[in-house]
Amino acid sequence: MRQFFLLFICVTFHSCQYFEKQVPSEKELLQKELKSINWKEVDEYPSLPDCDKIGDKKLRQQCFFEVMSNLIQEKLNVDTLSILYPELDTIEVKVTVFPNSTMKFEPQFPKDSVVYDTIKIDSILHARLVDFPKVNPAIKRGIPVKTQFILPVIIKAKEEK
Repeated sequence: MRQFFLLFICVTFHSCQYFEKQVPSEKELLQKELKSINWKEVDEYPSLPDCDKIGDKKLRQQCFFEVMSNLIQEKLNVDTLSILYPELDTIEVKVTVFPNSTMKFEPQFPKDSVVYDTIKIDSILHARLVDFPKVNPAIKRGIPVKTQFILPVIIKAKEEK
């Protein structure tokens, strides 16, 4: 029995080294976690109250883009863009949704666009693209984040009577 006790104590003291493990530092863990995050995608896309009822993530995203495009088109169709620039049928608008639910709209013009008065179009867009419904910002790991996307907006020519 005594030999067993001595053997047990020897094994216990010598086996402690097997239980010791290198604990990574806080910085190493942080770097590893930051590398594992896909910064190009969000967990939840921005959403409008009309689209919040949809359960599927992809369908909610599609609903948001469709409703935003329609709202922008409605606001621009009451303006003189189609009269001033009848050849302009589509404008790409860069929409930025900030974490505090505010939005910013910027028209995107081709690099060689000297045909249009971009300053005039930009001022018309900024004057018209106001009073949107509240937008819930995109969510990444439970935190609201800024997102940007480009929406093609079709400018319908006014019908003549």
